[in-house]
Amino acid sequence: MRRLTILLALVVISVAASTAALAQETFNNADYTLELPSERWRAIQEPDSLHEHAEFVYGDRMDGYLRVRKEVVEAGVTASDLLHRDQDQKLHFQTGYIAGKEEKFAGRLNGVTFGYEYTSGGKAMAGRIYYLQADGRTIYALRFTALRDKLSLIRNQTDAIARSFQLK
Repeated sequence: MRRLTILLALVVISVAASTAALAQETFNNADYTLELPSERWRAIQEPDSLHEHAEFVYGDRMDGYLRVRKEVVEAGVTASDLLHRDQDQKLHFQTGYIAGKEEKFAGRLNGVTFGYEYTSGGKAMAGRIYYLQADGRTIYALRFTALRDKLSLIRNQTDAIARSFQLK
């Protein structure tokens, strides 16, 4: 009886693992590809001639929102330099902005990541941006936002998406 229970448990784990692997979806409708680790992630806008960025949501926009944007910079500008420019010109002006810390990030493309908090419509929000250096003049910014409590719950997924990001 005990062997049967163990065997049944192994079968259930195996089925669950294969289902989780199937839930992963690859987005490759732009000059890059990335893997969406859950079926809850879906594209809501793809890059076109009018919009040069892609947008994704995790169920609802408040549960997780991702905007991927290609940034063309001057030669020699690093991912960290772009982060500091964005802080000074954009992030700093958000209501209730509280800066987090900059961390090095390694994936298929390397760069930096930065977390911060702000308020929007009276709700406590959080943001996490991954600046990934493609070459000396191109940096991709993956901007995640969600309710503060929700973003921390999907941190492993935001890291996985950024690690899977690669150019075609």
